[in-house]
Amino acid sequence: MMNYIDFKGLKLSALGFGAMRLPVIDGNDAQVDEAATFEMVDYAVEHGINYFDTAWGYHDGNSERVLGRALARHPRDSYYLADKFPGYDPTNFGKHEAIFAEQLVRCGVDHFDFYLMHNVCELNIEQYLDDEKFGTLSYFTEQVRAGKIAHLGFSVHGNFDTFKRFIDAYGDLVEFCQIQLNYMDWEFQDARAKVELLRERGIGIWVMEPLRGGILISLDGEDMAPLRELRAHANAIEWAFSWVRGVEGTGVVLSGMSNMEQLRENVALFEANDSLNDEETAALLALGRKLAGAKGVPCTACHYCVSHCPMELDIPRLLELYNEHLSRPSFAFIAPMALGAMPREKHPSACISCYACTTVCPQQIQIPEALADFAQLMGE
Repeated sequence: MMNYIDFKGLKLSALGFGAMRLPVIDGNDAQVDEAATFEMVDYAVEHGINYFDTAWGYHDGNSERVLGRALARHPRDSYYLADKFPGYDPTNFGKHEAIFAEQLVRCGVDHFDFYLMHNVCELNIEQYLDDEKFGTLSYFTEQVRAGKIAHLGFSVHGNFDTFKRFIDAYGDLVEFCQIQLNYMDWEFQDARAKVELLRERGIGIWVMEPLRGGILISLDGEDMAPLRELRAHANAIEWAFSWVRGVEGTGVVLSGMSNMEQLRENVALFEANDSLNDEETAALLALGRKLAGAKGVPCTACHYCVSHCPMELDIPRLLELYNEHLSRPSFAFIAPMALGAMPREKHPSACISCYACTTVCPQQIQIPEALADFAQLMGE
């Protein structure tokens, strides 16, 4: 049976259904496979998941539409729906009223149970804090009073100082915070300090990227060896979820699942009551430090960059290959082979260094520089 958490008198599933990585058709991130998504949502509801999370930019706006249609086939009081103001793109400030109205239409609802100021970070903190000019927080707190939003929160990828500035300004208005929390980012992104401050302020702790965009389940035999000595049969997914669920104060853990196999496995893990001992926790954090120190860039494949690229490059895939090439030199044939199957105009060398992608990157990756380095490594 699904585990639940109590939040403000609500019974929320410990596993949240993240709609950033829905199944797609022919690898096109904007073309969501509606039939497959409906099947997954039905399975999720039947197995106790009642928290669903989407956002304006997911799947080029189609996540909200398809998830809304999938949930409309279930009673409105049987699930909680979360959406977000797309502050990851600074050009959206001042457009909050039109965006919010469109989100309600896309999702086919008259209110959101949870709503977040999305991706508070160094790129947009000044806009979020300048309420006199933009009125962002004023508008959304008014929507709470109007019954259009039940619970207001925010998500953060930024550093601790930026995170604290937002809380110091709006800590009395927000009830929960969604942070990037996993055993790699516990120290790498100072997630520990964020968790401690959220506990201190009495703000709910929601988890995103518990698997670090798939990085934590793509471990090789060398990485897994010390873990297998402690739990011979546990896989990388079990380790990652067991760790994050063991963090004191953790609420809903969001997972972006792309197929039924992932959904079934995650549901089974969240029906169990597993925890790590001190030795296991220490081993996992040591692995996290090792992974954080590896070469490459911290891309989580959110795809925000793709919609801003004038060359229409599949940037997440290119960065995935870049990381692969840097981190596993013994498999140096993989990246060239994969690029060989792509049209030349979609190679890293096609980047024109306009830096439009960097303005919306939650991880603040200098993408053009990474692609230029990748192109050079590939002899382009």
